Amino acid sequence: MNIKSRIWIESDNQIFLGVGRIRLLEQIQQDGSINKACKSLNMSYKKAWKLVDEMNAVSKTPVVEKASGGSGGGGTIVTPFGIEMIQKFRSLEQKAIAFFDDQESEFK
Repeated sequence: MNIKSRIWIESDNQIFLGVGRIRLLEQIQQDGSINKACKSLNMSYKKAWKLVDEMNAVSKTPVVEKASGGSGGGGTIVTPFGIEMIQKFRSLEQKAIAFFDDQESEFK
């Protein structure tokens, strides 16, 4: 038997971060664009912006910001705070997985 769990972080009963939102942030960071991230994740642009808006609204510090256009055009960036949240979430996730892996022996 295996123990499985899902982790999410809330603020005032609103979801701030979860696995799907972290994956979106990671893809935005990699692609530099919500549009490209949506295509990579097979997610609608509308849904992605809804998730980004919700994260930014719940947080006191934005996790994603629009980047001004230039010769290469605009884009979207994950802020330093957003990068920190990705790292903290992934660390928490790994600790939870290790904990549940240790507990599996209780159910064998």
